[in-house]
Amino acid sequence: MKTKKIIVAGILVKEAVYPRGSRYDTPKQRAAKRRLSSEAQKRMNAKYRKEKLELELAANFMPGDLWVTLTFRDEDLPQSESGVDAKMKAFLRRFRQERRHARPVVCWRAEHKHGHDDPRMDVRWHVHACITATGDDYAAIRRAWQYGDIVEIKPIRIDKENGYAAIAEYMIKEPLDRAGAHAWHITRNAKKPEVESFPVPDDTPLQPPKGAIVYEDAHDTNCFGSWRYVKYVRTAAVKASRRERPKPKRRR
Repeated sequence: MKTKKIIVAGILVKEAVYPRGSRYDTPKQRAAKRRLSSEAQKRMNAKYRKEKLELELAANFMPGDLWVTLTFRDEDLPQSESGVDAKMKAFLRRFRQERRHARPVVCWRAEHKHGHDDPRMDVRWHVHACITATGDDYAAIRRAWQYGDIVEIKPIRIDKENGYAAIAEYMIKEPLDRAGAHAWHITRNAKKPEVESFPVPDDTPLQPPKGAIVYEDAHDTNCFGSWRYVKYVRTAAVKASRRERPKPKRRR
């Protein structure tokens, strides 16, 4: 028998199959299987900030949701991260009032360095955010953002070159100003990725669905077993309603 593990985050799916230990295994077999399963699980784990943010973004935002950049006019420009946080909280209160019929999910990150560690290279504070869309949000966002006249809004695109990992990497590209600071913020109504694992026969295939965009496909084999790992986006689910968020069935 093997173990199959699935992580579903919206249309993003990570799957792996890897050996299970048996009480009849010799010490050599047990060690070999452990190495295989450890490698597969390592790829499934969200160990780093980018991987964790990638899953949170995928669990909550679909293609067609909004990528928004919020800027400040001179008289409203914050001088610190806490000042940005206060203005973002006020913006979110106003935006929720605008969107009372459909409570938005918002994930955001403030930045001002553009990758520079030298404080002399600091630039103006601004905010990058992902916001769930209802089809009538552009004017509502601009009304709720009362601190600047320049608001850039684009639909989120997910394809082979522009996946959730690319969005996550861009959002956290700037180093944190201080230890313990939040790498990003997300509203409390955000969904979490769903994780399940279960035993399957040794010959269980691991095949992304037809038409899926595959980002990673890795495997390894030794004389005592094998593992395989895939990460993909279900393109068929993009056409479905965001409210339905279809979940793949167990493919045993």
